[in-house]
Amino acid sequence: MKRFRFVGIIGLLFIMLLTACSNQSDEASSEGKESETVTLTWYTVGAPQPDEDKVMEKVNEYVKEKINATIDLKMIDWGDYEQKMQVITASGENYDIAFTASYLNNYTLNARKGAFLAIDDLLEEHGKELKETLDPALLEGAKIDGKLYGVPANKEVGQQAVYVFNKEMLERNDLSIENVNSLEDLEPLLATIKENESGVTPLATSGASSLWRPFLPFDYIFNEQMPFAVRLDGNGEEVVNPYESEEMMESLKTMHEYYQKGYILKDAATSKETFPFEVDNWFVRKEGYQPYAELLWSRNAGYDVAVAPVHDPIVFNGSVTGSIQAISSTSKHPEKAMEFLNLLNTDPYLRNLMDKGIEGEHYEKLDNGKIKDLPARLDNYNISSYTLGNQFILDLYEEDPDDKWDAFKEFNASATNAPTLGFHFDTNPVRTEIASISNVMDEFAPALYTGSVDPEEYLPKANEKLKEAGIDKVMEEIQKQYDEWRAENQ
Repeated sequence: MKRFRFVGIIGLLFIMLLTACSNQSDEASSEGKESETVTLTWYTVGAPQPDEDKVMEKVNEYVKEKINATIDLKMIDWGDYEQKMQVITASGENYDIAFTASYLNNYTLNARKGAFLAIDDLLEEHGKELKETLDPALLEGAKIDGKLYGVPANKEVGQQAVYVFNKEMLERNDLSIENVNSLEDLEPLLATIKENESGVTPLATSGASSLWRPFLPFDYIFNEQMPFAVRLDGNGEEVVNPYESEEMMESLKTMHEYYQKGYILKDAATSKETFPFEVDNWFVRKEGYQPYAELLWSRNAGYDVAVAPVHDPIVFNGSVTGSIQAISSTSKHPEKAMEFLNLLNTDPYLRNLMDKGIEGEHYEKLDNGKIKDLPARLDNYNISSYTLGNQFILDLYEEDPDDKWDAFKEFNASATNAPTLGFHFDTNPVRTEIASISNVMDEFAPALYTGSVDPEEYLPKANEKLKEAGIDKVMEEIQKQYDEWRAENQ
C-alpha cells in the first residue's frame, strides 16, 4: 500500500513538473510574440513622394521604439485610389489600415459589407488618449448603424460654403464684397470683371468641378448632385427632391442668366478646366471653409484672396466623414493598428514628421516655434495633410495666426447639427434604381449647374427621367429608414 502511495506521489510530482514546464514554455512563447516587431500595412491616398522612404525610415525608428511596430506605407494616387482599394478589398488581401472618406463612396459601403472592423472596443482599450481628443460630433457622425468603423481626423467638423475672390482684382476694380451674401449679389461684380479683365473667367465653374453648387437650404442624403435631401429650414422629418423646389429653380435661373451674359465659360458643361488657385485666370469661386483658409489659399495661389461666407457652419455627415482611418477586417494585428492610430493622433513629433517631413531637410523650425517649408518639402514630400489625422497638434507655419487651432475649436463649437447627422442610408434594397438615378444626374447636372441650359426647360425633363428611373421607390425606402433611425436616435 505504501508502495502504491509512493508511486502516486511521484506521478503527481511528475505531472506538476510537466505542467510547470508547459506554463513556462507558454510564457516564453507569449513573451516572444510580444517582442516580435509588427509591421502594419497602411494604404493612403496621394501621389507617391520621392522622399517617402526617407521619411518613413525616421517614422519607423520612432514607432518601433514607442509601440514595437513599423509601418509599410502604400500611397495610391488620387485618381486610382478608389478603384484600387475596391480590388484590394474584393481580393481579401491582408492589410491593416486604410484611408477612407464619404466622398470616396466607400466608408459606409465597406463598413456594412464587413471590410472594416467596428472599432468601439479597440478605441476604448487601445485608443483612450485618441478618443479624448475627438470632437463628439466626429464620433457620432461617423457611426454606421450605431457602431464606429474608423478614426475620423480631428479637424473642422462644421461645413461652411464661402465665395472666394481674387483680392487683387477686387482692389484693381475698386469692388467691395461687404454686401455679398447670395448668388444674386455677385452680379454687379461679375459684370465689372467681364468688362475690365481680359482673359479672366468671372465665375469659376465647370463640369469638372463639383464644388460649384448653389447653396440651398437642404441636408443631402448622398451628395449635392443626387435628388434626395431633408430641408434645413423645416422640421427635419420629410425626405424631399430638391430639384422640385422653388429655390433650386431660382438659383439655376440665375446661373443661366450669368452664362448668357458671358460670366461663365461657354463650354463649361463639358470643360475639364478646374481653375487651380495658382493660375490667375478666375475672379470668384465657391469653396468649403475652415478658419484662416484664406491664408492657405493665398499661399497656394501666390496672391491674396478674400472670402465672403454663404452660410453659418453646419455639421453634415460629409463634413465629419471626410477623412477617416479604418482598420481592415483582414488585419492580423487590429490592436497594434489602433495603438499606432492612437500614437499618430496624439504624439506631436510623429504627427508632424508624417505631415511635414524631416526637420532641417524638408522644413525648418523658427525661433518662435513656428515652421517654414524648405524647397525639398514642396518638391519631394508634399503630402495632403488632412488625410493623415489630427490637425490640432500640427506645428504652425510662420504666417499662421497664433490662435489658429483655438479658432478651429470655436468654429466647431459654433456649428449646428444637420437633421441627418449620423444617418447612413442602406442602398441595398434599391441599388438598381440608385444607379439609374445617378446616370440621370450625370446627364443633366453639369449643364444645369453651370447655367449652360435653361432650367425652365431642362429641370422638368430631368425630374421626368428621375421618375422613370425609380425615384419614388428610392424616396419611399429612404423615408422608411430615416423614420426608423429618427425613432431610435431622436
